[in-house]
Amino acid sequence: MRTFRVALVGYGLGGSAFHAPFLATTPGMELAAVVTGNPERQAAARDRHPTAEVLPSVAELWRRAAEFDLAVITTPNREHAPLARTALEHGLAVVVDKPFATTSADARQLAELAAARGLLLSVFHNRRWDGDFRTVQRLLTEGRLGRVHRFESRFERWRPEVRAGWKESADPADAGGILFDLGSHLIDQAVALFGRPSRVYAEVSTLRPGALVDDDAFVALHHPAPESAPGVSGGPDIVSHLWMSALAADLGPRFRVLGDAGAFVKHGLDPQEAALRAGETPGGPEWGTEPPEAWGRLGAGGDVELERTDAGAYQRYYAGVAEALATGAEPPVGAADGVTVLEVIEAAYRSAREGRVVPLPA
Repeated sequence: MRTFRVALVGYGLGGSAFHAPFLATTPGMELAAVVTGNPERQAAARDRHPTAEVLPSVAELWRRAAEFDLAVITTPNREHAPLARTALEHGLAVVVDKPFATTSADARQLAELAAARGLLLSVFHNRRWDGDFRTVQRLLTEGRLGRVHRFESRFERWRPEVRAGWKESADPADAGGILFDLGSHLIDQAVALFGRPSRVYAEVSTLRPGALVDDDAFVALHHPAPESAPGVSGGPDIVSHLWMSALAADLGPRFRVLGDAGAFVKHGLDPQEAALRAGETPGGPEWGTEPPEAWGRLGAGGDVELERTDAGAYQRYYAGVAEALATGAEPPVGAADGVTVLEVIEAAYRSAREGRVVPLPA
């Protein structure tokens, strides 16, 4: 496999913790450049990745676009679509951090542009490789829950004080708020498991004093049961109930999956984020693993046992991107998936405003 030269655009938390460590360690990838105009972040990038060139602006990247194969966009949300569009216009394959864009219309235009130019375009929905989510996928494939009828998923925090930053901005162009932030993860996971929903219901609130955007939300998705799929076919709709909150003083289970043969309940968050924030380098046999006290419980009634959590594996995302670049295979998360997430978010906001279920055309 050839080595693909990557330019990482942005070196905040997302770029430094969630992208750069994997770009620097994935076979077939070379973190060739980091683009940031912030002097402190420039110094941090040089210190952690001394072989990567630091570019002060995207203008410099576009001028030298022919030297790179892939641009990874990890900037504030309002810049995702414009930067991705310019990268594609310069002939670069693109990975865009979630959310894909600030509107589904912009996301569709990006997908069309990439297809017209024959370029890879992928959305960084890394939490498909959370260990707990991988465990749910495995249990469905193995049929351990019987036919699933309800999927409950939570991403809750206790952050009663509003933190300054664009994620708290009321400007729609910033795509701030918890539905765009945490909701993107939850919606993508539900769609990855059960497919595009046919209707959406949501309750969206702004609860914290001083908050300008939504910080607490509930979203219900109805997924038509496929004709043939382990654990989900042959019955009525599967319902996903998704909670996200910055004001949860008591955290609910991360997953609660109910089937006609049993349930799986899991608390706590995948350990990879904490490890990456702490500066750990991904890889090794213990990466992404959880101790037994963090495992979920599987069973029915009083017959319940611990279920080992599959190892988290964020590294598989960029391994899939490298393979797609080398072989022309589909990327690990396609542009169409990113469009669907945004369509669901837009339907959820509409549902909350109008107080009704919103259909989502196929």
